[in-house]
Amino acid sequence: MDIVKNIRPLDYVLAAVMVALAAFIGIANVNAGADADLEHALDSHSALMIPVFIAAALPILWRRRGILAAIGVSLVILAASVPAFGWVTRCGFALPLSFAMAYAVARFAGARQNHLVGLVGIVALQFVTLIKDSSTGGLSALTFSVPVAAVFYGIGLFVQNHVEKRVAEPTLDITRVSA
Repeated sequence: MDIVKNIRPLDYVLAAVMVALAAFIGIANVNAGADADLEHALDSHSALMIPVFIAAALPILWRRRGILAAIGVSLVILAASVPAFGWVTRCGFALPLSFAMAYAVARFAGARQNHLVGLVGIVALQFVTLIKDSSTGGLSALTFSVPVAAVFYGIGLFVQNHVEKRVAEPTLDITRVSA
């Protein structure tokens, strides 16, 4: 099994941006002082959150091959980070990650049942992200994040429908082809 099969250059760019955001947020949590302007005080300054956050962001790289698996891996890692680190800032990388994954569900999930599973996974990912998020103070940010994810999903559906329509159109007019 080739783990880089079907990965396109822009997939690497997207993954690099998400990993950079995750690393930045992790480093900011580690270096935050007691006087940090947050809704809730940080419970942890452990440097271990940096690789954990990076590991949570990295599955976006495989969005074309298995978006449901990517959502599941990110969800499990973020869920494990809640008891491990407590109140820390996660929203700065995990919400943009959920938006990108919502778009990918619309583009690459296939059957409608997979879309439903993916969207439930996106909401679960956002819930786990925000349940102990120091910057937002908790779940109130879901009123912002869920509609934004819905917009990204809608954009993905629009693009996917356009792509499917273009593929279905004939490329040559048979009546005009001469031998």
